[in-house]
Order: sequence, then C-alpha cells, then structure tokens
Amino acid sequence: MNLNLEKINGVSVLTIRDERIDAHNSGELKEYLLHMIEEGENHIIVQLEHVRFIDSSGLGALLSGNKRIAAKSGRLALANIQQQVLSMFELTRLNRVFEIYADLTEAFSNES
Repeated sequence: MNLNLEKINGVSVLTIRDERIDAHNSGELKEYLLHMIEEGENHIIVQLEHVRFIDSSGLGALLSGNKRIAAKSGRLALANIQQQVLSMFELTRLNRVFEIYADLTEAFSNES
C-alpha cells in the first residue's frame, strides 16, 4: 500500500495514495493505523483524495482505527474524500461515525 505520513502542527496526516482500498490491501492499512495508535499517535487525519473505491474491508480497517484511537481518547478524521467514496460512507451511515472534512484546511480549523 502506498502511504505517506507527515506531521503538520502536531497532527499525523496519513495520505493514502492508492486508488482502491479493498480486501487486497485493507489489512495493511489496518495494521499501519493500529501501529501508529499503539506508538502514541492520538490525532490522525487520513486523506483519501486519491482513493476512488473502498469496499467493506476498507471501511472496516478505518473503523478499527477509529475505535482504537477513541478508546485512547484520541481522534481520527477523514479529509479530501472523493464523491464516490463518500457515497459508501453515507450508504453505510459511517458518515455519522467519522469526522469528515472537505480538506485539510477545514480539518485543522475544527481542532479543539
């Protein structure tokens, strides 16, 4: 999986550069997120601007990260979601579970 991690204003910004998150690579994403959280990351923004397709295993990987970070009083937010991917979040009602922002500027302006 093609991932890029950078720190911006103390927040870990994880950009997923793959066009698909599916059964083929979702396990790697889940492991990466859980490792970040276990290493002490407490605020992660996942950028999905390159992702054009996500299936249930991809949603599950993000949900696992979200549950684990919430258990440690952290936050996992999503930004730059393509419309077809956002539709999957809406269809599964996961848009009510995740903090979803149009872009990084909006995500950072909602910092508490």
